[in-house]
Amino acid sequence: MEYAFWDSSALVPLCVEQDATPEAEALAEKYKMMVWWAAPVEIRSALARLLRMGQISSKGHIEAQLALEGLRAAWREVAPGPALREQAERLIERFSIRAADALQLAAALAWRLGRPQGRVFISGDLQLLDAARELGFTGMEI
Repeated sequence: MEYAFWDSSALVPLCVEQDATPEAEALAEKYKMMVWWAAPVEIRSALARLLRMGQISSKGHIEAQLALEGLRAAWREVAPGPALREQAERLIERFSIRAADALQLAAALAWRLGRPQGRVFISGDLQLLDAARELGFTGMEI
């Protein structure tokens, strides 16, 4: 099984039942996970927001956090560094994406050593997917 880069938006449905969960689960059967170092922070933020909005219960929140820990045991992370930050800054100038998305995309590029052609980028964020595709990734939407 080959690796794909998983954006945080693609990982949340693996932690809590959402419309995108079946697609995310199918992709998880096909691709191992390469993620950005800060993905757990983004995922926990999304889970806390779902709890505050009443979309998941306290029990569901605990279950989602346990699911996240299970994912973390299996994925590989791209570590932060000055070169990655500089790449994210350049991506902000080039694409209409948020700062966190620029860091995700820079991490994906760092993972591929700047050669994304033929590698899969999985996300639920269409703007981020468009940017990834423009850089040469094969974008897969959940």
